[in-house]
Amino acid sequence: MPIKLIAVDMDGTFLDSRKQYNKDRFNALYARMLEKDIRFVVASGNQYYQLRSFFPDIQDELAFVAENGAFVVDCNKELSVGEMTQETIDKVLRIFKELDAYSKLVVCGKNSAYVDSSVSDHFYQNTKRFYRRLKRVDSFSEIDDIIFKFASGFAEEEVPALLEHFKREAGDVVSPVSTGHGSIDLIIPGMHKASGIQLLQKQWGISDEETAAFGDSGNDIEMLQHVAYSFAMANAADDVKKSAKYRALSNNEEGVLDAIERLLEIE
Repeated sequence: MPIKLIAVDMDGTFLDSRKQYNKDRFNALYARMLEKDIRFVVASGNQYYQLRSFFPDIQDELAFVAENGAFVVDCNKELSVGEMTQETIDKVLRIFKELDAYSKLVVCGKNSAYVDSSVSDHFYQNTKRFYRRLKRVDSFSEIDDIIFKFASGFAEEEVPALLEHFKREAGDVVSPVSTGHGSIDLIIPGMHKASGIQLLQKQWGISDEETAAFGDSGNDIEMLQHVAYSFAMANAADDVKKSAKYRALSNNEEGVLDAIERLLEIE
């Protein structure tokens, strides 16, 4: 059965280690996708505005499953916006305060991302590489926005224990997921990349058997388990590789583009 939808994670998957991709090669493949009526979907834990910036010429015609599924947009039309309750927000903030980890926290909202005003300039500038819209706030309680995710970064060796800690302390209201390289996201339960893909599939009348997806980290697992053509990158974590049916070359070897070329030949 021919492919009708291709979904790609960005960091560690579509993008190389320099946060770049082969634009000429992709543009040629994208033109072929359009000819075959194949939808290209960007599915990432990253901020919507950041994701758009990678595709300046076609951003208005793409679909985005942003913030790990909390914000789904198709051709500039908002299809789904998740929202954490104030009770959930307060609970998560208490946990980070107890961990003395405000300096590692990014509160992700629909209009912007937010960091504590006390963070270093180095942290702020480094974080701004991943968030097109980022603001400092004196207190997280002053944020007036729809909040749908908490992002944080720790030493990689700390991640397994911290995931268990977050599950134990707040697993009833958020789902902790590893997004690679020491990063942990706390997301709305039931809202993940797979749920975003399902929403788009329903809108477009596309089946799981007509869908392909690419990923490398823990937040890609639901999406990879959901589709018929699931690809784990050569650089993917072991649990991600176990969740995928196929392998792609690493993100530094244009593995996604190489696999898309092969998928376009399926009739």
